[in-house]
Amino acid sequence: MSRIDETREFIPVRIAVLTVSDTRVADDDRSGNVLVERLEAAGHKLADRKIIADERDRIAGVLRDWCGREDVDVVISTGGTGLTGRDVTVEAHRDVYEKEIDAFGTVFTHVSMAKIGTSAVQSRACGGVANGTYLFALPGSPGACKDGWDEILSKQLDYRHRPCNFVEIMPRLDEHKRRK
Repeated sequence: MSRIDETREFIPVRIAVLTVSDTRVADDDRSGNVLVERLEAAGHKLADRKIIADERDRIAGVLRDWCGREDVDVVISTGGTGLTGRDVTVEAHRDVYEKEIDAFGTVFTHVSMAKIGTSAVQSRACGGVANGTYLFALPGSPGACKDGWDEILSKQLDYRHRPCNFVEIMPRLDEHKRRK
């Protein structure tokens, strides 16, 4: 059973938030605000935040830039995970991933099913790793961001979470690149 191990010290993670939208600006970015509020309330640090249009190359470029920065451990994007022609965030993420975290989308779908039923099939939430950085793509609704953070990411980005979490393996994400 998963739990928080109070004998372990909390380790803050540096998280960048990317909102993908053709219409949102800082004043009305409710989904980005949800993520920032929750990550900061949990004790993590906001490393960067941007809003960009639904353009695959631009999204992938921002993801690559953040993956190359020493002060970014995790990237969470919101928006562009649906099925319409302009929804290209998942493709941009997959252009950058070295490894995909297949179960992230599965668990997100499971969480969504409890809230929105079969409408959960319309989300293509995904997760992966690139250059030692975790990347997660969540849908663009505030509710989906709450679900993704509250039910999955808040736990997996907490070093105290047992039996395992993303933070404890973070130092080994790019071990294949080290010289032996």
